[in-house]
Amino acid sequence: MENERPVRSPCIQVCVLDDYDICSGCQRSADEITRWGRMDNAERREVLARCVERARAGGFYLTPPSHVS
Repeated sequence: MENERPVRSPCIQVCVLDDYDICSGCQRSADEITRWGRMDNAERREVLARCVERARAGGFYLTPPSHVS
């Protein structure tokens, strides 16, 4: 899609890399952070999916509570 807007960075301005070079704030690897500006949207979405998986594995991912009527 030619006119598609770029997928936004997941950066939350908490830039601290752990021992595995994963950012504690956004869950991207140092390589993913470095290459983000050169990625197309498809690759960015793949990275975001990996970020969610890393966050879940690390116990950082919270799902919003279900709304019960």
